[in-house]
Amino acid sequence: MPFIPHTESETAAMLEAIGIGGIEALFDEIPPGLRAPDSTAIPPGLNEMATARLLAERADANGAPLCFIGAGAYEHHIPAAVWEIAARGEFYTAYTPYQAEASQGTLQLLYEYQTMMTGLTALDVSNASLYDGASALAEAVLMAVRANRSARSKRVLIPRTVHPDYRRVVQTIVSNQGIIIETLDFDPRSGAIDPAALPANPGDFAALVVPQPNFFGVLEEVDALCDWAHSHGALVIALTNPMSLALLKPPGAWGAEGADIACGEGQPLGVPLASGGPYFGFMCSKSEHVRQMPGRIIGRTVDLDGKPGFALTLQAREQHIRRSKATSNICTNQGLLVTAATIYMSLLGAEGLRRVASASHANTRQLRDTLCAIKGVTPLFARPFFHEVVLQLDADVDAVLARMADGGILGGYSLKREYPELGESLLVCATETKTPDDLRRYAETCARALGRG
Repeated sequence: MPFIPHTESETAAMLEAIGIGGIEALFDEIPPGLRAPDSTAIPPGLNEMATARLLAERADANGAPLCFIGAGAYEHHIPAAVWEIAARGEFYTAYTPYQAEASQGTLQLLYEYQTMMTGLTALDVSNASLYDGASALAEAVLMAVRANRSARSKRVLIPRTVHPDYRRVVQTIVSNQGIIIETLDFDPRSGAIDPAALPANPGDFAALVVPQPNFFGVLEEVDALCDWAHSHGALVIALTNPMSLALLKPPGAWGAEGADIACGEGQPLGVPLASGGPYFGFMCSKSEHVRQMPGRIIGRTVDLDGKPGFALTLQAREQHIRRSKATSNICTNQGLLVTAATIYMSLLGAEGLRRVASASHANTRQLRDTLCAIKGVTPLFARPFFHEVVLQLDADVDAVLARMADGGILGGYSLKREYPELGESLLVCATETKTPDDLRRYAETCARALGRG
C-alpha cells in the first residue's frame, strides 16, 4: 500500500480543529537559533523509471570487487531458498510480535531459532535477538551486572582483542549506568590474552568478556580465562562468531562451569553484506539468569484442547511490564533477519554449517600460506586462528590496500588506526565463497601492489 500524504484541505481542517493558524505554530517552542535552515542539497523528485535507472547506475559504479575483508562482517554463500522464503508476505511484512495475536507461524519460527541457538552455544535459553552484535554485547554487560549479585562493584573487564567498534558501543551504552569498563591488554606475540599474566588478585569485578575467536581471528585460551573469572566470583560473557561454533567448543562447555552468557553478531547466518546492515544480535545464557535477559523468549505450550502452540513466555521490556522491572528497552527483535537465519540453519543443518566453517578456515590458511611466500609478507601471530588472520607488510598497508582496490580486490582491514603498535598490519579473511582462482588473483594483485609483481 503506497503512502499518501495529507491533502492541503485535510491539513487546513486539522489546523482549524486545534485552533492554530499554521503548521509552524506547532513548533514555536523551538528557538530560531536551533532550527536547521532549508536544505538546498536535496535534488528534485524523480519518477519511478528515473529513480530505478539512477540506482542501477550507482550500483554499477560500485563494481563487483572480490572481498577479503572480514572484521565482523562476512561474505558467506546464502542459498536462494533463504530469501525466497523470508521475503514471503507472511514474514516480510510482519513486525516484531508485541501482542497476543502474533501469528503462530511467527512464534514457532522464533521458537525454532531459539532452539538452534541454544544448540550452537550449549547454553540453556536464547532470546529472540537484538539489534546487532555490538549492542548485544552491551546488553550482555548490563545483564551480567544485574545478575551477579555477589559482586559489590560494577567493574567489567573487556580485552582489547574485542572488536574496537563493539568496545565503543559498550562504553556509550553502559557509561551512564555507573558501570566501569576496564581494558585487558593482549600478548603482542600471540595476539591473545595470556592467562598467566592475569593478576592473582584482580579485586572485585562483575564480569569478564571473552571473545572467541577474537578480533584478530586468534583463538583465546577460553577454558583458562573462564575458570579464572569464576574463581574470582565474576560471570563470563562469551562473544562469539556463530559460524565458528560449528567447529569450536561451545561457550556452555568452556572451563569447569561454562560461560554464563553468550552473545554476538548473527550476520554470518544467512544475512548478506548490504552497505553496513541491517544485522541482528543473538544472546543465550544459563537458565538461572533468564529473568535478567533482555527481549522476548518464546515458549512451547498446549492449549485447552491439548494442542501444541507457541506463546510469548517472557517479555522483559518496558512495553510489557513495569518500567522499574524492565531489563531493557532497546531489544526489538530483528524479525526478518532472524527469519532468514532460521531458514539458513534449517537448510544447512549441523553438517552443512561444519562444512562452511571448515571450507572458510581452509581457504584462509591457503591464502595466508600463498601470501607469505611473497617477500615482505609475514604472519604476525603464531596462535591458532579461525577464518581470519593478521599479516604484517614491509610497506604502507593503506597504500597497498588502495592499489589493490584499483585492481578489483578489497584486500582486508588495516589495523594501523586501532592498533598502531602492530605496525603495518593487515587483517584478511577468506570464506567458503572464494575459489582457488580468487586466492591466486589476490596473491598476484598483492604482489603487484607491493612492487613485486
